[in-house]
Amino acid sequence: MNPKDRMTAVARRLRTHYGPVRPPRPEPPLDLLVRTILSQHTSDRNRDAAYAQLREAFPTWDWVATARTKAVADAIRGAGLHHQRAARIQDVLHRVQDERGTLSLDFLAKLSDDRAVEWLLSLPGVGKKTAYVVLLFGFGRPFFPVDTHIARVTQRLGLWDGRGDPHNLLAPLVPPGAELELHLQLIRLGRELCRPRAPRCPDCPLLGLCPSGKQSVQSPPGKETR
Repeated sequence: MNPKDRMTAVARRLRTHYGPVRPPRPEPPLDLLVRTILSQHTSDRNRDAAYAQLREAFPTWDWVATARTKAVADAIRGAGLHHQRAARIQDVLHRVQDERGTLSLDFLAKLSDDRAVEWLLSLPGVGKKTAYVVLLFGFGRPFFPVDTHIARVTQRLGLWDGRGDPHNLLAPLVPPGAELELHLQLIRLGRELCRPRAPRCPDCPLLGLCPSGKQSVQSPPGKETR
């Protein structure tokens, strides 16, 4: 089975196993951008707590942009690397304000996919995963963000070898229109079954498609394959 057909089979099996995904509640793209910056190298729980504390301390993005950096850092301390993240968030807000005259990313809706990605990637500290999250969840654009869970699962599935940029390598394999659902379901699989340590391969709906999983279940008891 070639990689594109395998990814199509993965999407089909995950939908059968988990059911259709209900799209998340719409969120203003700038809110989504800041939340995603907070999510880098931390857990969802820490991200959500830090974001809630930030919005409680500073109800508007104008307040965040003009506040002392230390005050912003104190508000997001729970996310870790809070001084670095605070400076980055303020740099992004200043850039948006300076270029657009308002703290909003709604203008991206009028840009082509390529131009929108290019602009987001020009922001300080914004990489492909963050840019793609904003475009996928904020604008419904056909982008496929790759986080650590997706990278691990797809590598075990043999869809890429761990070298190069997974965004460039995996995006052409994703069935058109399946970007959001497949993104969320691969993350769920990575958290629940295809974990970094002690993956639950016998319980995985993708076992028949997974070279790594097949090797694991065929190994003698007690032998570690990862």
